Amino acid sequence: MKLHTILTVSSLLLAVTLSAGALHASPYQGDGHLLGTPEDLSWGPVGSMGEGAEIAIIEGNLSEEEPFTFRLRLADGYEIKPHVHPAYERVTVLSGTLHFAHGETFDPETATRLPVGGYAIMAPGDAMFGFAEGETVIQLHGTGPWGIDYIDPADDPRQ
Repeated sequence: MKLHTILTVSSLLLAVTLSAGALHASPYQGDGHLLGTPEDLSWGPVGSMGEGAEIAIIEGNLSEEEPFTFRLRLADGYEIKPHVHPAYERVTVLSGTLHFAHGETFDPETATRLPVGGYAIMAPGDAMFGFAEGETVIQLHGTGPWGIDYIDPADDPRQ
């Protein structure tokens, strides 16, 4: 591996690690490879989701129009209340089980069980909800700006 590539990868990993604590990182620009392990991730609270959910940003600033990749770690039984996003949501289940559904009313009976390797893609503005079975880690990616608006404002922990 060329020294330049090694330095670039090291710089990117350092930038991601440092920025993840601030909940954003530079998007990958195709210069070398961006490599990491789960141990490299920096987890922090998710203000828009409340206690029981943590986030680790892999790339991107969620408030900008740029690519992003992040992971959410959800406690067993964590409920994702009905909400919408301004952009496509692309989810892959990495561990645990995510139960996910379309709709404006939280109804666990209508949720589809997504085990490890399961995935979901939802269009902007489509209402959705879900819950975690066991500690669950999901990876989301797309293009920002990213956000979440709860159907019922009382479900929003930012209120």
